[in-house]
Amino acid sequence: MKIALIAHDGKKADMVHFLSGYKNELHHANIDLVATGTTGSHIEKAGFKVQKLLSGPLGGDAQIAAMAAQKELSMVIFFRDPLDKHPHEPDVQMLMRICDVHNIPLATNPAAAQLMFEQLTSQF
Repeated sequence: MKIALIAHDGKKADMVHFLSGYKNELHHANIDLVATGTTGSHIEKAGFKVQKLLSGPLGGDAQIAAMAAQKELSMVIFFRDPLDKHPHEPDVQMLMRICDVHNIPLATNPAAAQLMFEQLTSQF
């Protein structure tokens, strides 16, 4: 199972906090984490093993969308900051569209991520 992780700047701490609550599940359930560059650096500093891609604005969102289109992902967790402007918003919209087209679960906030993550990992 591979889960992609993305967080806007104002939500990176939320992402690390979310993952910290599932440290045991992540270590025991054979889950691979992949993240955009800066988000991945924060996750890595918190003690998680993560494959880091490009930063979101530099193409990381598109890399994750390509993985979703090729059915390489079980889930995408993208903690968005809806109250801030993002210059790469077209990439964000493209990623969300690709998840919808290819039926990849997409959580954009911690509450949705918790429900989806617990369902995905309940089989382990």
